[in-house]
Amino acid sequence: MTTKILALTDALGNLVDFILLPGNRHDTVGVAPLIEDHEFEGLIADKAFDANWLVEELDRRGAAICISQMPRRKEPLDIDRDIYKWRHLIENFFGTLKEFKRIAMRACKTDQSFSAMIYLSSAVINAR
Repeated sequence: MTTKILALTDALGNLVDFILLPGNRHDTVGVAPLIEDHEFEGLIADKAFDANWLVEELDRRGAAICISQMPRRKEPLDIDRDIYKWRHLIENFFGTLKEFKRIAMRACKTDQSFSAMIYLSSAVINAR
C-alpha cells in the first residue's frame, strides 16, 4: 500500500493543510479540494501540477503562478525563476517530515491515524 501526501505550506515551509491520496493517483486530483478553502497570493509547484485548469483557477483568484512546466506545453507560461527557487522549502518540509520513521514507513494502518501522525510530526517540526 502506498500513500501520497499532497501538502500546502506557507511561505516559510510550514504545513497549512494536506490531503492523502492513493499512491496510484495523479497529484492534480487532490489540488482542487486542497486549495478550495484557502486564500493565497501565489502558488509555487513542480511539473506534476502543470495543468491548464489549475492555471485558470489561479488566474481567476488573482494568484501569482510559479509552476515548472511540462515540455509539451504549447503556450509556455512566464515564471519568475528567482521565486521558483523557493520551492526548496516544501522539499525541505517533506525531508524533515520523513525523518519521522512512522511517516517514512507508513506504519499507521488507517488514513485517520496516519493523518494524526502527520499533524503531530508537523507540530514537532514547527516547535524546533
